[in-house]
Amino acid sequence: MLFTIQLGVDKMKEETAKNINPSSKAKKYSKKRNAISPTPRPSMVRNTESMSGSCKICGVVSWDTDNSRGEIICSECGYVAEQNMIDPGAEWVNHSGGEDRSRVGAPTTLTLSDKGLSTEIRRSDLTSGAARRHGMNSKGLKEWRRRQILDQRSKTRDSRARNLATAMQFIRDRGDLPPQIEQEAASLYRHSVDRGLVTGRSIRGVTAACVYIAAREAKIPRQLEQITKAFDMESDIGQKELKRTIRLVARNLGTHHITGPEEYLEKFHSDLNLPPYVLGIAREIWSTVKDDLEWQGKKPSGIAGVILYKASQKSSSKRTQNEVCKASGISEVTLRGLLKILNRLTENN
Repeated sequence: MLFTIQLGVDKMKEETAKNINPSSKAKKYSKKRNAISPTPRPSMVRNTESMSGSCKICGVVSWDTDNSRGEIICSECGYVAEQNMIDPGAEWVNHSGGEDRSRVGAPTTLTLSDKGLSTEIRRSDLTSGAARRHGMNSKGLKEWRRRQILDQRSKTRDSRARNLATAMQFIRDRGDLPPQIEQEAASLYRHSVDRGLVTGRSIRGVTAACVYIAAREAKIPRQLEQITKAFDMESDIGQKELKRTIRLVARNLGTHHITGPEEYLEKFHSDLNLPPYVLGIAREIWSTVKDDLEWQGKKPSGIAGVILYKASQKSSSKRTQNEVCKASGISEVTLRGLLKILNRLTENN
């Protein structure tokens, strides 16, 4: 009899244990599993798929993500909704022991003939001093120099690659442009090659035209005199070739931005070392006379130069006609002629 009663008590305990809310066990299991999951590395951001909707078991919308196992778990009942998820993010593994775990390398750039996608053996690493730092003897240095030449030749086997390599070198060395504008000039040259505008013309002339147009489109214009000097095209033939090429490239690529005098004011103001308030005076003068038709056909840089000359005369920091002419690239005769027009327009206004 006592044995039967004891069996009934044990059976009741088992039924009571079964009827206990399983969520408490699931919570403990979930907390325990989350507790042993490794903390994420400071430079690692895991991108796993998110779970939407309610839980199929308990109907609660509360999900926990286990990044180490690739699982999404219900925080209430412990139901595993997703497992073995694929992480679309970068593989943040660093084999060099440094803090940066990125393995993507440098971004592509249009200013290199191969857009920077291939490896390069730098000449700076093959000097005698660099060879000593790298532990190379004279025989090894000679061998690596030979490999560097073969590497360069392998990248420029076809005529297009050689053309782009020369042109990009011109843009980087002689363009004197900010990095973003260098990319625009390189893009213009690549489009010119695709449309056959380089055929029959010099690489120097087309790259100079692309640099001029890219600067003009970015509203930081360069004077033709600066471009011809930078690209060694100062002769009459070189200047004529550059002007023709600029018109050709602009017409075919649809770059028709017209440069105005206001775009030269800041540059000439900086070249003349004038106080900041003089630039404000110059802009006020131009705003009053810019709509007059007498400025048609006049050189924009000359108009900007004469306006800054007029503004400097109204200030305590005066500049001579010779200084203004050197900054704006015009003659004193041209400056005086434009000054007469400016004086007449300001008197009428």
